[in-house]
Amino acid sequence: MYLTREEERLYDGELGWAYQVAMRILVKLGDLFGADKLIPITSAHISGVSYKTIGDAAIGFLEEIIEAGGKVVVNSTLNPSCLDLERIEDMGVNHKISEKQLRIIYLYERMGIDPILTCTPYYIKKPKEGSHLAWAESSAVIYANSIMRAWTNREGGPSALAAALIGKTPNYGMHRAENREANVLVDVKAKLRSEADFGALGIHVGRLVGDDIPKFSGLKGSDIVCLKHLGAAIASSGAVSIFHLGEGDCDGEDLERITVDDADIRRSVEDLSTTSEKPDMIFIGCPHCSVGEIKKIANLIGGKKIRKDIRLWICTSKYVRERSKPYVNLIERAGGTVLCGVCAVVTWLKELGVDTIMTNSAKTAYYAPTFNNVETMLAPLNECIEMACSS
Repeated sequence: MYLTREEERLYDGELGWAYQVAMRILVKLGDLFGADKLIPITSAHISGVSYKTIGDAAIGFLEEIIEAGGKVVVNSTLNPSCLDLERIEDMGVNHKISEKQLRIIYLYERMGIDPILTCTPYYIKKPKEGSHLAWAESSAVIYANSIMRAWTNREGGPSALAAALIGKTPNYGMHRAENREANVLVDVKAKLRSEADFGALGIHVGRLVGDDIPKFSGLKGSDIVCLKHLGAAIASSGAVSIFHLGEGDCDGEDLERITVDDADIRRSVEDLSTTSEKPDMIFIGCPHCSVGEIKKIANLIGGKKIRKDIRLWICTSKYVRERSKPYVNLIERAGGTVLCGVCAVVTWLKELGVDTIMTNSAKTAYYAPTFNNVETMLAPLNECIEMACSS
């Protein structure tokens, strides 16, 4: 991979260890995937924030970066942590865990990274169409590529941090136009009635296509929230970083074809629902909710109250919560909880007495049985809120 003289100086450690290790990570990735050079990025979004998922070893690495003077050189943001920092006492964790989580966020802040703590950074600052990014968090990557027409690979936490420190990323994968073209046509014959159905479609298709790139026929004009759930689900069960929406039935295109019917969606929903028992928690906000979604939840609750024996968690960013105050107030007066900077999947649920989750997120239903050791039920938002509310 070609390096400029300035990049060679970074690689050789002339500007310090922090930038040397970052450059070496990027060069190793570039060599592995056949990149010809490094290209500038406009932003980085970094995963590896929740103490539950990264543990103590990562804290030591971040401390070493700080000690070596590491500072990011592009706009950089953070994925969710395992806590709502303003409601630590409600999160069911001990003082030691909360201290370590706060330490992780502090270290990232010392590098100049904005602790927005969300998996939907595009609600806060939209990347420009055609801009090159270095984003970790699979649901944000596929949304950026597919909906916003930005260009980013599916970074890991270390490579996204390295790119943030250098301001560049290797030129391979989704940064090259020839790698963004669809090679599988997904003909959706099923009638999709909710965001949960779109998520079920995504899990089904992700399992089938692996790392191929799907073009969907029959979804043009779909609601943007439904497409968010579709992308998050495809990226969970498959290694997909972009999808396309086709016109009509896409006749004449020389692509492998997959047909999805109502029975496929029904089986996917059933597979993601591991129990029919009453849930301990209703969880909405994976990916994090928009202002519009919080408004919809508030309207569905109306004047009803949340049942005493069920927790209603809605997760979003602090940015969105502040812009949704009237709806947040209605939800919380009813007995729900709107949390910021956290996701149920990357926190501890058993400590809260949660054994069963009902959710409208196929991504959560896919991951929670393994990550949280809980049973799951996938259902549309309106059914989730109906279950949460007392009669």
